[in-house]
Amino acid sequence: MRTILAGSALAGLALCSAVASVARAAEPSPELIAYGKTLVEAGDCAGCHTADPAKPFAGGKRIDTPFGAIYSPNLTPDRDTGIGAWLDADFVRAVRTGIAPDGSNYYPAFPYPYFTKMTKDDTLAIRAYLGTLAPVISRNKPPELRWPFGYRGLMRVWNAMYFKPGLFEPDQGKSAAWNRGGYLVTGLGHCGACHTPKNYFGADKSAQALSGNEVGGWYAPRLDGAARTGLQSWREADITEYLQSGRNARSHAGGPMAEVVVNSTSKMSDADVRAIAVYLKSLPPARRESIVTAPDEAEMKAGQAVYAKLCIACHEADGSGAPRIYPPLPGNALLQSVNPSSTLRIILDGAHTVTTPRAPNTGEMPPYAKLSNEEIAAVTNYIRNSWGNAAPLVTAAQAAKARKEE
Repeated sequence: MRTILAGSALAGLALCSAVASVARAAEPSPELIAYGKTLVEAGDCAGCHTADPAKPFAGGKRIDTPFGAIYSPNLTPDRDTGIGAWLDADFVRAVRTGIAPDGSNYYPAFPYPYFTKMTKDDTLAIRAYLGTLAPVISRNKPPELRWPFGYRGLMRVWNAMYFKPGLFEPDQGKSAAWNRGGYLVTGLGHCGACHTPKNYFGADKSAQALSGNEVGGWYAPRLDGAARTGLQSWREADITEYLQSGRNARSHAGGPMAEVVVNSTSKMSDADVRAIAVYLKSLPPARRESIVTAPDEAEMKAGQAVYAKLCIACHEADGSGAPRIYPPLPGNALLQSVNPSSTLRIILDGAHTVTTPRAPNTGEMPPYAKLSNEEIAAVTNYIRNSWGNAAPLVTAAQAAKARKEE
């Protein structure tokens, strides 16, 4: 009997040891966790999933859409309100197909139509990093969407019409840097979520990929090769510097893009940022640039008067400014965009130069909301159509609309 009991005990110990070994083997390695962190930064997950800086990734951030508001969910490993109780398969399905563990559909404000291009290994690396975060109790808030968009069942129809699951397909005729850049831009980086025009139902107009789109009162400019309003005049080095520091000799990051630079692209590796630049510089124009009729002489003179009074001290008479301190205006692609929303926002609200480790010096432009709508429209038309620039006419009504969106 003692022999039988002793054998049973030894067998039990052996089983426990084996289970413990499997558990240890299942623990993600430090290297995997570190890699997952780089992916989380590249995807700017914190940008949407952090409402309170003291509680990173705990969700609750309001995301306004044309259909109403959605609140980001908790990504911390809390088992009741976060993702701590999820299986790896649950996480992969959620990220790459937009389906929650309970079988319900996410809305595409969560960019699974882009994340579907990620590999399973990268998805699990992200999961490994998120599992190291401090658990935070933060219950997810229900969306506040207009009828009938609050019915999640409608997402099955949306997915059938617009969602194309599938991994990023490398182009064997392109370089490794181009393929890496394509993977980041079209997948993990989900650049099209802001920079690609949307149809009536909020789906990408894929034939016009990365050709500019209005987002939250700002205009996410073209990232394709358009000559006047896109990146044709930018070098790969210009794009790389912009993404790493938030500024270059041609432009400064502002509005939502400033947050992307601070939280994401400024933290990415040199190789990945350069890969993005290589990919973007390869893109042809996805649509024609608008035909521009220059403002009349009276409008230009009115704008020049405002510019001479308020802008010339920093931006100079010829608009040259001080590159990387006060952005130059001639040839400025964002300034010449068909949609003037970002320019109007900057004139009304002012601007603060984004600071990053590579570009820590600050700069500031005061707000000019005290100007009348006619004066704002006039100076906007002047800077958009001087020094070789060309852009569609901005009206006082557009300035008034932008003012209401403050």
